[in-house]
Amino acid sequence: MPNSIKFNRPHNSIGRVTDSKIKMDRLKYSRLKLKAIELRKKGLSYKQIGKELGAAKSTIRFWCINIPLKPDDRERLYTKQVLMITRGPNSQRERRKREITKIINEAKEEIQLPLSLETYRLIGAFLYWAEGCKTDRFAVTNSDPYFILFMVRWFKDVFGIPSQDLKVELNIYPQQNESEIKQFWSCLTGIPLENFGKSFIKPLSKNYKKNNLYYGTIRVRVPKGTDLRHRVFGWVKATLKDIELETELIQREWKSLKETPRPANIPEKIEF
Repeated sequence: MPNSIKFNRPHNSIGRVTDSKIKMDRLKYSRLKLKAIELRKKGLSYKQIGKELGAAKSTIRFWCINIPLKPDDRERLYTKQVLMITRGPNSQRERRKREITKIINEAKEEIQLPLSLETYRLIGAFLYWAEGCKTDRFAVTNSDPYFILFMVRWFKDVFGIPSQDLKVELNIYPQQNESEIKQFWSCLTGIPLENFGKSFIKPLSKNYKKNNLYYGTIRVRVPKGTDLRHRVFGWVKATLKDIELETELIQREWKSLKETPRPANIPEKIEF
């Protein structure tokens, strides 16, 4: 029996159930059920009926699940439900947005500013480990203005390299304005326009691209920065010292994965 409609079993002074009270509860139950069915036939939703009768939605559904709705009523209730889900302030998307905002705001309160120099240095080192060049140069490539500005200032604060000494290359699309994009990045980072090298213009593609990189992709490079790159990786390695042995042991155990031959890009038809 649903929780909102219960048969109370009152006891008299000597502990016996009062039969008249049980009959009254059953009568009330039957009347509510009949009223719910009547309202359902008029096209009301389970929620509307429950609100009017003071009963739980689950109870109304149990009573009325086999009561057919008229096509017009079914369409109206379905349309209303879809609109509530997709557009209403209590829709799942809107609720999730509020939850995420709350999480972010609470997380922001957990950070003590200003950051210590050691924390600041390691944040930049690990960002470089994730997004920077690993082999032939000391450079970062990204399209996020926040990331790029952070790294430009990090180069200056940690290594004493001013933005005027940095070199830049862009990767953009044919429909984008190269001159304006250069000005945007120069304004953001303080890197002079004369430090921008030749941009790479991506060829047109027939495929649909979901993400539109409005500012293109920028690579910021530190000239003659190879030794500095090794230094950054040294900081990262020192930070990961506690897991270094475990990682190397697992890699040795699974070294066969590195022995997988690389596929050769051989055309299907070769003319000799």
